[in-house]
Amino acid sequence: MGHRSNVTEFVLLGLTQDPDVQKALFVLFLLIYMVTMVGNLLIVGTVTASPSLGSPMYFFLAYLSLMDAVYSTTILPKLIVDLLCGVKTISFHACMVQLFTEHLLGGAEVFLLVVMAYDRYVAICKPLHYLTIMNGRVCIILLVVSWAGGFGHSVVQLVIMYSIPFCGPNVMDHFICDMYPLLELACTDTYVIGLTVAANGGAICTVVFTLLLISYGVILKHLKTHSQEGRRKALSTCSSHITVVVLFFVPCIFMYVRPVSNLPIDKYVTVFYTVVTPMLNPLIYTLRNSEMKNSMEKLWCKMLATD
Repeated sequence: MGHRSNVTEFVLLGLTQDPDVQKALFVLFLLIYMVTMVGNLLIVGTVTASPSLGSPMYFFLAYLSLMDAVYSTTILPKLIVDLLCGVKTISFHACMVQLFTEHLLGGAEVFLLVVMAYDRYVAICKPLHYLTIMNGRVCIILLVVSWAGGFGHSVVQLVIMYSIPFCGPNVMDHFICDMYPLLELACTDTYVIGLTVAANGGAICTVVFTLLLISYGVILKHLKTHSQEGRRKALSTCSSHITVVVLFFVPCIFMYVRPVSNLPIDKYVTVFYTVVTPMLNPLIYTLRNSEMKNSMEKLWCKMLATD
């Protein structure tokens, strides 16, 4: 796939030009990356090693954590290294790879959160048929559909980027390669392209977010027929899901449901959903989940006993 451009690299302005602030952010983001990787991979390892966590809910949770770990690796190592560099550059092709990967994983996570909401709906509203409906084959198919949805979304973004010319300006007021900062550097009118991006990203996020809120509303209404203990357990699980959904979708809707523009606050909103949210997800899912905490404790004790 060729591109009509004489720009071979982009210069990233990053989050700040202050050397002292950059050093502080280097330490902060390095700690965040370590916590993110440990937390998410701990969930993946715990679910994989614990027979008691064999339900579809934990199957999807493990893949969500894996996505968050890879997503963070797409963003944070480059950001951390750049904080120590005077001039922050990224080649055109590396920029496209980063753009494709972040939208692949972000798009797949959108669809996976829908799958997880459906899983909770079946578990709470049709408990007697849960294991029949959410059998292993169905779980695999839903996971593949999530990845396919993310792949389709990211391919559209990549095709757009390769179809527009970059003929001069290459200084990007951002710390990662993303659609709107790149479109502002294009040597062509991007109004129609911006509408396509908004439809491919913002509209999808808005519709999915609305449907998820409605589905959780239906689930919570259905809980009235459950016992007090059943309501408590279901509310604990659903509240974790709803929290993750809000943390993921609200910043994405803010970023992509608007015409092409690069606002000063965009970089900090991007930090939240690309850096902070993947770190918070493991904490949200484990602190309110006694089964997960107990399995982690058993796995930890087993590892210590083996040593």
